[in-house]
Amino acid sequence: MTSQIPLSPSIAYFSMEIGLEESMPTYAGGLGVLAGDSLRAAADLGLPLCAVTLLHRKGYFRQVLSKAGDQSEEASDWRPEERLQELPVRLTVEIEGREVTARIWRYGVTGISGLTLPVYLLDTSLDENCAEDRALTDSLYGGDSRYRFRQEVLLGIGGVAALRALGHRDIRTYHRNEAHSALLALALLEESTGRRDPTSASLSQVQAVRDRCVFTVHTPVAAGHDEFPAELAREVLGEERGEVAQMAPARNDGGLDMTALALLFSRSTNGVSMRHAQVSRSLYPGHQVEAITNGVQATTWACAQIAKLFDERLHGWRQDNSFLRQALGIPLEELQQAHAAAKQELLAEVDARTGLSFDRPALTIGFARRATGYKRAALIFSDVERLARISKRAGPVQLLFAGKAHARDESGKAAIKAVVQAAAALEGRVNVAYLDEYDMALARLLVSGVDLWLNNPEKPLEASGTSGMKAAINGVPSLSTLDGWWVEGHIEGLTGWSIGDGPLQQSDPVKEAASLYDKLEFTIMPLFYQRHRDYAEVMRGAMAYNGSYFNAQRMMSQYAALAYGETARRTVGEIAE
Repeated sequence: MTSQIPLSPSIAYFSMEIGLEESMPTYAGGLGVLAGDSLRAAADLGLPLCAVTLLHRKGYFRQVLSKAGDQSEEASDWRPEERLQELPVRLTVEIEGREVTARIWRYGVTGISGLTLPVYLLDTSLDENCAEDRALTDSLYGGDSRYRFRQEVLLGIGGVAALRALGHRDIRTYHRNEAHSALLALALLEESTGRRDPTSASLSQVQAVRDRCVFTVHTPVAAGHDEFPAELAREVLGEERGEVAQMAPARNDGGLDMTALALLFSRSTNGVSMRHAQVSRSLYPGHQVEAITNGVQATTWACAQIAKLFDERLHGWRQDNSFLRQALGIPLEELQQAHAAAKQELLAEVDARTGLSFDRPALTIGFARRATGYKRAALIFSDVERLARISKRAGPVQLLFAGKAHARDESGKAAIKAVVQAAAALEGRVNVAYLDEYDMALARLLVSGVDLWLNNPEKPLEASGTSGMKAAINGVPSLSTLDGWWVEGHIEGLTGWSIGDGPLQQSDPVKEAASLYDKLEFTIMPLFYQRHRDYAEVMRGAMAYNGSYFNAQRMMSQYAALAYGETARRTVGEIAE
């Protein structure tokens, strides 16, 4: 975990969660996994970047499902000293009038070129802190609003203090991955003005901070944007700092809107797909939100069998993921063999977990992502009898589900239970399994081993949907509503298939369920069962057209060109401590 090339970063990437390793519970879902992919791609490209996050000693949570599909949560404790390097520095940040001390752990993300980028994880579990403050870096997205806001203070203001304690004073761009770190603007403003009251800053001082910050917004759901009462902001930040609520008032009660604050202090803001950028502009009118569509790290998500095929047929794909476009030349028989091996590995794991015996030749559909209402996990069970008839007439179909619901997300928990109930109703006719404790390791098996990736969110609530991109890299086509990334990645019958109407049409669950069934019965399953080579052509098309574009190297190259600008134009040869 030591850097192979000395690094004096000029870009600081802030994220509340980062998926670094599958065995480290420092991520909850798509946002964190994307952050990890972003850093791996930045290391591939040689960008002068470091990252800041919180440690999360108890992780997000370990998911436990009852036979009835009820989710319960357990702590996911781990030992950071076994994975990370503790650095010999401390930082302090004032929270609720107390000086809270944090230590800094370091993790190294190494790219294909050998460059290692540092990730700094802040940890308040120190004897000098009170019990309440020691627990501040325990749980990811846990606790009440006060706990969450205190974490955001630590990440934003404490994160800047950590960089200074480490001697990183040449940071020219601060990239906030979602608005959890929006308060870093306060720290930068205080550095330039010497004053704590942000409302006392001049327009030129505000602009100077804005010129150093970029922002990626991830959620098109209004309720997903963090808002905190103004009184809470004053209590946690102090009276002077708490005046920041006047600069970015919440839309409803006049509190503090973290997204509005991040927008205010940004020279560049982007959504994570073209459709999502449109939706974000409607949520925050008057702000320019561009699009940098997400991508996933190909070397991380290509399963062993597919990576071996790429190594044999696509020399250079690891250094440049755009080489996946040449997958059009991979012989179909070799692709089918690699996929069959990945499918066997997945279904062996499923059988071991469930005690069931899944049919190897059957069309296997995967649906795995954060469990919440608008993702509509149970849409395919709108008419279980029709699904059973399709499986009997067109060929056997079996379904695999996975995903955690936030501990307080009742709609997500209800979605999990609905899938489990449908599985019981279809027992003996259609194999259905909901796999618990969804993590990066299980995700890698699913996106490579299923035959079809299903995604049917309610439009326009899908920001991106990176799981379908991971599937595409492995030659697994998608069946999806036209929302998020699929608006850009969908080529009917070439990269996969669509459900329902176009992206600008409001979702209609009745029509979309009927469309889903029709597409399965009359298009996809005849192809899968009767025209094997034609189905393999679609697999190869998903890999070549979508895998070659929707990857993290392309994404981070766009960030370098469109968001980081001159900051990113330093070559590795110019990097020095």
